[in-house]
Amino acid sequence: MLARTKKRPIDDGLVSLHFRVHPANVSRIKRYVECIEPEKGDEGGITADEFFDKYFTGQPRWAVALQGYRTREDLTQVQLAELTGIPRRHISEMENGKRPIGKERAKKLAEALKCDYRFFL
Repeated sequence: MLARTKKRPIDDGLVSLHFRVHPANVSRIKRYVECIEPEKGDEGGITADEFFDKYFTGQPRWAVALQGYRTREDLTQVQLAELTGIPRRHISEMENGKRPIGKERAKKLAEALKCDYRFFL
């Protein structure tokens, strides 16, 4: 007698990503994905480091991470300043790579933005 068996998913080495973005950024993100993700059967593509260097040239990773996490949580700089006690001007300077984020501030930001503080160091 034949018995049903569970069909295992195929491990194709790819990772599924699920994230929320502002509607105005959807087309830009789709273009980025088309640039970095190879077509099926294509061996091309670039690494995350290459992507970062190509699209965020001259910006420190921690600055991009801060802006990204703040946007993810749908907070303005003023709201983030109120949550953390860090002046809004300093947050702006951090997001633009003009002011480094120290360990103590990284911890405050990480708590407010629900992420690991090491992303900001």
